[in-house]
Amino acid sequence: MAKSFFEALKARRSYYGISKSVSVSDEKITEIVQEAVKYTPSSFNSQTARAVVLFGGEHDKLWNITENILREVVGNEEQFKSTAEKMAGFRSGYGTVLFFEDNDVIAGLQQNFKAYADNFPIWANQSNGMLQLVVWTALEEEGLGASLQHYNPLIDEHVKNEWKLPENWKLIAQMPFGAPTFEPGDKEFQPIEERVKTFK
Repeated sequence: MAKSFFEALKARRSYYGISKSVSVSDEKITEIVQEAVKYTPSSFNSQTARAVVLFGGEHDKLWNITENILREVVGNEEQFKSTAEKMAGFRSGYGTVLFFEDNDVIAGLQQNFKAYADNFPIWANQSNGMLQLVVWTALEEEGLGASLQHYNPLIDEHVKNEWKLPENWKLIAQMPFGAPTFEPGDKEFQPIEERVKTFK
């Protein structure tokens, strides 16, 4: 039986223990991302979000690239151990969704609607955040675990060059996913009364 909307949201967590042993087809995962990109709302119906799905060796390649870049940044091999373990954890997953924004579309909106020019990059990021949540929750509904990572801008140019992506695509986030190998710990919540105010 399908989960309710809020049940799915509550079940969505950051899974750092993931494996390649998934029972969901590549086609289904691709369809999830396509549907999410198509139906997630955007300001002025601008549809600025872009996504890339990496499977198999292409997924592994992303985390090899990221590890090599971070190794150069950190320098000290002893200090790098925990980062290397984290990269190995992401690489052990089945795939990665890369989230982008099309800067050319945003620039066009800024040109055509000058009164809102400063807001279009903000609105685009808000829409991209919604897209990330939609994909994350939909993957969870399929029994997949995922987490959201931000190694941009360090890896931006390498990603564009490796997969020959348009220069105007700005990398926003990376979402490695796979079959969960262990459940995340309990999540703590701040008192909701301090976060939501109601007035009648």
